[in-house]
Amino acid sequence: MIDAHHHFWNYNSEDFAWIDESMTAIRRSFLPPDLSPILKENGIEGSVLIQVNRDEKENEIFLQFANQNDFVKGTVGWLDLTAPNLEEKLEKYANEPKLKGFREIAQGNSDKYFPSPSFRKGVELLGKKGFTYDILVFERDLKNTLDFVESLPNNKFVIDHIAKPDIKNGSIGRWSNYMKALAQYPNVSVKISGMTTEADWNNWKKEGFYIYLDHLMGAFGVNRLMYGSDWPVCLLAAKYAEQLAILKSYTKNLSTEEQRKIFHKNAVDFYGLD
Repeated sequence: MIDAHHHFWNYNSEDFAWIDESMTAIRRSFLPPDLSPILKENGIEGSVLIQVNRDEKENEIFLQFANQNDFVKGTVGWLDLTAPNLEEKLEKYANEPKLKGFREIAQGNSDKYFPSPSFRKGVELLGKKGFTYDILVFERDLKNTLDFVESLPNNKFVIDHIAKPDIKNGSIGRWSNYMKALAQYPNVSVKISGMTTEADWNNWKKEGFYIYLDHLMGAFGVNRLMYGSDWPVCLLAAKYAEQLAILKSYTKNLSTEEQRKIFHKNAVDFYGLD
């Protein structure tokens, strides 16, 4: 199995100001030695390390983690995609086989990024250079996301955290309609990740997520869905094994090959993992 979405960080209050008083469970550092035994316990053979901060230095740190830890099969970093020297920077990273793609923190800021011609040009260049793009948005950003995806048919996109619907309040309709529209574009995949943190942290039940998974399966099928833990952020609402158990339980009646796609093959194919 592959965990297609997790993070590492060296905690400090300045760079991680988003970790507020309600998030004491993750207000510390999380590094490879913390995750490695958890992955082994849960039968996960490899992972993809995802951007946290809008800082190019993080790219280098993550590549060091990846090169020093065999279980980290790929990284997704950050660059200013509107920078005039973007192509030069991408040429440098083309020599880093474990750097697979990039991400912008567009959640809540999609009006700033997605309509911007310079941003779209930068994302288009990612595709031309063989890099993927992780779409990090809230449900309320999905209209802008749809316009964005429509304009870039040659890029490889994956939507993180099923686009963060308001699971806590049972929001379905608007989210589902936009996800169906996005599914019409074959270059768009979805990570089944981050669901527990969008629910009631203390009172969720695994069956409460099934309706969202039903909609995703109906729209994207088994070929464009991939598992991700969103560890350590998931620890706000669930232990690693608990969030994994949601998807394992949901997919138990699928064929072995269908399960392999969601838990392994789709992530390997999307990111080009070894």
